Amino acid sequence: MLPFADLRVLELATVLAGPQVGQFFAELGADVLKIEPPGGDVTRTWRTAADDPASSVSAYFAASNWGKASVVLDLTQPAAQAELHRLAAGVDIIISSYRPGAAEKLGADYATLSALTPRLIYGQLSGYGPDNPRAGYDAVLQAETGFMHLNAPGPEAPPQKMPVALMDLLAAHQLKEGILTALYQRERTGRGALVEVSLLDSALASLANQGSTWLGGGPDPVPLGSGHPSIVPYGTVYRAADGQRLVLAVGTDAQFGRLCAVLQRPHWAAEARFSTNPARVRHRLALEELLSQRIGELSGGALLHELSRLGVPAGAVRTVGEALSHDSAQPMLLPAPADFPYPGLRTVAFRSDQWPLTISLNAPPELSNE
Repeated sequence: MLPFADLRVLELATVLAGPQVGQFFAELGADVLKIEPPGGDVTRTWRTAADDPASSVSAYFAASNWGKASVVLDLTQPAAQAELHRLAAGVDIIISSYRPGAAEKLGADYATLSALTPRLIYGQLSGYGPDNPRAGYDAVLQAETGFMHLNAPGPEAPPQKMPVALMDLLAAHQLKEGILTALYQRERTGRGALVEVSLLDSALASLANQGSTWLGGGPDPVPLGSGHPSIVPYGTVYRAADGQRLVLAVGTDAQFGRLCAVLQRPHWAAEARFSTNPARVRHRLALEELLSQRIGELSGGALLHELSRLGVPAGAVRTVGEALSHDSAQPMLLPAPADFPYPGLRTVAFRSDQWPLTISLNAPPELSNE
């Protein structure tokens, strides 16, 4: 039996962050009903040339809406609000992503709905917190919280957005954690809770070592491409003689020594400028140049095999298709049901022997105005 088989969830959320939370609960057995506005979740219209024009399910929409049922309600109308209130009276969790102040106008706010069921856990997503009506957009938050600056290829290069809506995904994880905390608390107190998460706070909480560097009195972190500010060699992309792109993630001096042995340059590990990680950080450019030249003389496949054998962290740079086609990715795929042509991608990446490892979900729902 799946862990959330007895939970009922209403999703009053669109785009990515809120729907990711809804799919998380659906994957673990909850009954999730998505309430869509007339015209549906806007991501149904965010299409690529490869999307089926006859279907209301775009690839973007499909990324976060497996395992749900869907109904369209125009919550500007009193009858639709009454139907929402009827549905809300019997649920455990509501996921909402209205702009601050909008839910109250639609009769979809925590105060209104929790009055119908005091055990309700209401997860509220916003861009900048409950007191700021500004809408939150991932690209803008990436810019405002330092991520675009740090993601540039180098100090003189223009800031660059990450290729997925990372701020939305970080906020989704924060909301999952908040809702699970509230569920645990409800088991002890019998009371529900309002859980509020903003994209801004989620992004700032994820600055991790980059944030603590500045807070601890260090310099404002600068973009290093895919390199690491305090570990070398770590993250830089190299190209081998056969065209194979690869990265190293050498976190210890012992690993660096083994790397130098594989490269047939053992004397590098003994040089004062490279013998310790702090020294390698200081002499980053010189070491990167030596590594790029030497790796460019070798077979990438053979090099990766030998590094793996000796426990030196390294990996091939794969495309998205290559990554999802790899054997290691198959447990993360949702099998395509009979009425849908494509598999899906799980949001749940943890496993336990206490519930089934293999699950099948209904396909993302088509839009219905009935």
